[in-house]
Amino acid sequence: MPDLPTPKDAAEAALFSECWDAVLSYADLCTSGSTAANQLAREAFALGIREARAAEDSTRHGVGRRASRLPRIPLLLTAVRTTAAAWEAAGHGHKLDPDLRLWLNSGKAARYTGPPLRRPIALRGLRDMQEPDAALLWLAEVEALPLRAAARRQGLDPAAAMEELNQVRGLFRDRCHRNHLDTPMDAECRSYVRLLDAVTRSPVAETPEDLSRHLATCVECAEAAACLRLHGGGLPAALAQGVIGWGGLAYLERRRRAAEVRMGAGRPAPDPDGEWGDPAANKARTLRNGLLVAAVLVSALALAVSLMPFGESDDSAQGGLPTDSTPVAGAGSQAGPSAGPGTSPSSTDTGTGTPSGTPSGSPRPSGGGTPSATTRTDPEPQGTSASTERTAACDVVYDLVNQWPDGFQATVTVTTAEALDSWRVAWSFRDGQRVDQMWDAAVAQDGPRVTASAADYNRDVPAAGSLSFGFLASWQNKNTAPYAFSLNGEACTLS
Repeated sequence: MPDLPTPKDAAEAALFSECWDAVLSYADLCTSGSTAANQLAREAFALGIREARAAEDSTRHGVGRRASRLPRIPLLLTAVRTTAAAWEAAGHGHKLDPDLRLWLNSGKAARYTGPPLRRPIALRGLRDMQEPDAALLWLAEVEALPLRAAARRQGLDPAAAMEELNQVRGLFRDRCHRNHLDTPMDAECRSYVRLLDAVTRSPVAETPEDLSRHLATCVECAEAAACLRLHGGGLPAALAQGVIGWGGLAYLERRRRAAEVRMGAGRPAPDPDGEWGDPAANKARTLRNGLLVAAVLVSALALAVSLMPFGESDDSAQGGLPTDSTPVAGAGSQAGPSAGPGTSPSSTDTGTGTPSGTPSGSPRPSGGGTPSATTRTDPEPQGTSASTERTAACDVVYDLVNQWPDGFQATVTVTTAEALDSWRVAWSFRDGQRVDQMWDAAVAQDGPRVTASAADYNRDVPAAGSLSFGFLASWQNKNTAPYAFSLNGEACTLS
């Protein structure tokens, strides 16, 4: 495993720390385990830093126009993609994500390293910008860094950060438009160039039907439209997919989530004229944080009720039990492998299982044998000194982030009243949706039922904490929200 490069000075050391987090995050998406992710990240980081230093040296000692290059973070992310391709070619593809291997061996990957005029518009546009401008755009749009912090990092006046970012967005659009004009294209694509430019400039202009049909079938023109349309919130996705390629949307969601963690869960959103500068994003973030806080309070109240001593009110103890037919796993199961094979998917009594966090083999106070999951005829064993019944101790927020004609992106956030050392979240789709890709969790799907299991790095969840993950999926005809969410086999409340 190669050693990481040694920083030349304190400024580069701080830059290394920031870049390493991004590189490791993307490397984890590209590999099949944490060990392989760390190895891929180290190799890619060393390669990217060598390329960046070589480009800087040639610019410093050369004359004339500088060679176009990416800012440091996207340059290192493309080094991850290059290193992954080298692994595949060298016979080490078993360490990579299977979907990435398919992508690397397809024509899609070749676009990122093939003839320059055939490469994605976003990649060419970002490379053609001055590096400080391109870095500010990437930090604010893709890394989701607070705008004031991104401005300070680039040596800009934080008070004028929004104006600076808007100017940079305009520069990016201009570069993308020029690159689109330079792209070899057929007569049909050429006939839509002016119309596409006009439609994407206005936030209220409607896309004509013929142009809409063309964008649905032409990859290059669709990519250009995403880069030219600065309104509507699609610029971050256009940048991530156009520069990184495979896993761009998943990486984008990870960086947004990391930024929210740095800001603090449940913390009020910054002022629109302050760090974020986006009222629509502020509103969504405030709503989501409010839902999480409410979920924590409801879960804590439910837990307190479930721990009331026996004898006060049988009716009140029974009233908190979920009554739907959500499939549940074995009693007290914390992680997928520990769920017993005899679990009944039709059981609706979740109140007699061992509380989450308690080993399933622990003796019960009643002294009798532990009833099986399929023969729970006495949910309230006599002679116990404390109740084992409980209400749903988890709350789910399902967020449909984006949707297009045959697919969509969504995130799932689960708040749990109890501490977890592993987790497994399951739900059912109503309309035949199929999950294609998931990040921050491993996915398995059996018909309409989907199960997301914890990754190695996010198994532990504190009491009254939350876990989250995102996915891409396909749909046809209808795309209604999923139902019957459960956490480690226990039914959850959908907010």
